[in-house]
Amino acid sequence: MEHVPALDEDLKKTLGPATAKVLAEQLGLHTALDLLHHYPRRYAERGELTSLAELADQIDEHVTVVAQVADARVLTFNGGRGKRLEVTITDGNGRLQLVFFGAGVHKPHKDLLPGTRAMFAGKVSKFNHKLQLAHPAYEPLGADASDRDAATAFANQLIPIYPACAKLESWKIAKCVDAVLPSAQEAVDPLPPALREGRGLVPLTEALLKIHRPVTKVDIEDARQRLKWDEAFVLQVALARRRHADSQLPAVARRPVPGGLLDSFDAKLPFTLTEGQQAVSKEIFDDLATEHPMHRLLQGEVGSGKTMVALRAMLAVVDSGGQAAMLAPTEVLAQQHHRSITEMMGELAEGGMLGGSDLGTKVVLLTGSMGMPARRQALLDLVTGEAGIVIGTHALIEDKVQFHDLGLVVVDEQHRFGVEQRDALRSKGKQPPHLLVMTATPIPRTVAMTVFGDLETSVLDQLPAGRSPIATHVVPAKDKPHFLTRAWERVREEVGKGHQAYVVCPRIGDEEEPKKKGSGKASPEDDAERRPPLAVLDIAEQLTRGPLADVSVEVLHGRMDPADKDDVMRRFAAGEVKVLVATTVIEVGVNVPNSTVMVIMDADRFGVSQLHQLRGRVGRGSAPGLCLLVSEMHEASPARARLAAVAATLDGFELSRIDLEQRREGDVLGQAQSGVRSSLRMLAVIEDEEVIAQAREEAARVVAQDPELERLPGLRTALDALLDTEREQYLEKG
Repeated sequence: MEHVPALDEDLKKTLGPATAKVLAEQLGLHTALDLLHHYPRRYAERGELTSLAELADQIDEHVTVVAQVADARVLTFNGGRGKRLEVTITDGNGRLQLVFFGAGVHKPHKDLLPGTRAMFAGKVSKFNHKLQLAHPAYEPLGADASDRDAATAFANQLIPIYPACAKLESWKIAKCVDAVLPSAQEAVDPLPPALREGRGLVPLTEALLKIHRPVTKVDIEDARQRLKWDEAFVLQVALARRRHADSQLPAVARRPVPGGLLDSFDAKLPFTLTEGQQAVSKEIFDDLATEHPMHRLLQGEVGSGKTMVALRAMLAVVDSGGQAAMLAPTEVLAQQHHRSITEMMGELAEGGMLGGSDLGTKVVLLTGSMGMPARRQALLDLVTGEAGIVIGTHALIEDKVQFHDLGLVVVDEQHRFGVEQRDALRSKGKQPPHLLVMTATPIPRTVAMTVFGDLETSVLDQLPAGRSPIATHVVPAKDKPHFLTRAWERVREEVGKGHQAYVVCPRIGDEEEPKKKGSGKASPEDDAERRPPLAVLDIAEQLTRGPLADVSVEVLHGRMDPADKDDVMRRFAAGEVKVLVATTVIEVGVNVPNSTVMVIMDADRFGVSQLHQLRGRVGRGSAPGLCLLVSEMHEASPARARLAAVAATLDGFELSRIDLEQRREGDVLGQAQSGVRSSLRMLAVIEDEEVIAQAREEAARVVAQDPELERLPGLRTALDALLDTEREQYLEKG
């Protein structure tokens, strides 16, 4: 009896060491199960049966013909070293030449003798003004000339095209799949039977057979629908279990004290909170008042006032006798948050005793580059409880940082932190602290459900009063150089009115120049692609010598000394520096309301969401904002289409959808998220919104009834495969 490989069996046993090595190294496939989940990316059709007389209209098309071999001859070239088999076929109405080269001539030379009737499938091409099929697939037919059924079956067969690599073509992968396909019978079905039947989904075994060897297009559709459900459901069960486990943990309820620090702060505010801020604050305060840890994602448009919402939550926790820590991804951002929070709180940030509303509380900064005396004092303030609020970078996670009573962790820009870092900070509480995660990159609902599915989500999509609209325009520097000249004039005009400007570049400029690839004549787009991205140091020099000669211009980038960075930011915030030429260190959190114009050089080198983030740095005051996207790319290029999309809308949620559709979710759930291959092979996060939403509901129901999944061993097995040690919580690693 033929060997049926076990699902967890190493492919070496079934396919031999050489093929198994290529599959493992190039495609990350190690077991029979891995290979069964390596799905075809599309299917080629051999094509309807075509008469030879019609082929002239089908150059570059895949066709299938039934014909008889008229003659066959082997020709040599290269002094006899090369061989070519030429076969002429006819169907009574026309003639066609088939060609086979090299070692591939022997078998067809034996099979395709004159008089043989066969089906031939391949791509029509032209050589020396003659139509031909090169290396066609063929299937000899029986003597019965009317064997149309076999011919039609062959012609309409769907040929799976697999994601392949140079060392292993798709058709070889198909043969490997054939070897393991019998083991699909052993596949454990993760879906509860009631769910599967209720949704009319085919069993897993059937889905695997149909995805790899479909007979009809309906087979493919049935299989895809079922396999999408598997991915969505298993993933949502993993997240539902994490939510369930978190809801079982004890936490200290943190309620603001009437007449305490939060009330004193609110009374000082020179403006009214937006309805959105009030609604989101209520959701957060309700969570903080429970005896289970809050897990909430606060996402909002650029400039929607997330920091204000987070600060009020921190003050509520300090009111109740606890401490709050805010984790920022960069020193620039940590310093900026510290500065803006102490300014917003005024004398309330100069408190002595923790929770004392008369004196407020201490707000300390903790970063890796602080001097030892300041660092020692900050650590002391935290352990004694003198400081109610600490704002810091990764330095907060270090072992020596101890808290008196950590009640709330606020993580800014979640996508830059790994889940281990988030958990390391949470573990510093005597009991698990509440958690608020903020992101300024608006995330489509489905992505939020898939990537941050263990967090409840609050959305701020209303801009505070007094915020000005931002006009965005594309500046085609190559086609219309006078537009770039005008851009620098606009910067001068804004500075003349007493405002300030940012100029953003993709590169610092003190790195080694990348070597230019290729040679020969290039198109202007190629030149724009090939030259190194424009750099902060070069552009700053050009501006100070040229269009902004008498304007105060400074640079800011990540490799500067932290004290110098802080000094530049302080002087820019104070209005002493008029134009800041910077890298994306200013992307998030930098708040200078007097800045009205931003020029982004080589804007095509940035992603859609990043451009949206960057332009959110202007228009933060009463004067309208202007963002100019400078690009040398051709008008018809995809890069320019992206820039046009950014210029056309200020809706970050709409832009994040466009961004995701262009990049696919590999960047969301693939290596960028996890360091391992994404487990999503069939599910497309944006397209399959409905499946994900339904799977989330089903998963919540299943986990509520059976948190340990004791009654669903198949689902447990699938979960273990998803969450092996390497992939544990792969969903949220950034």
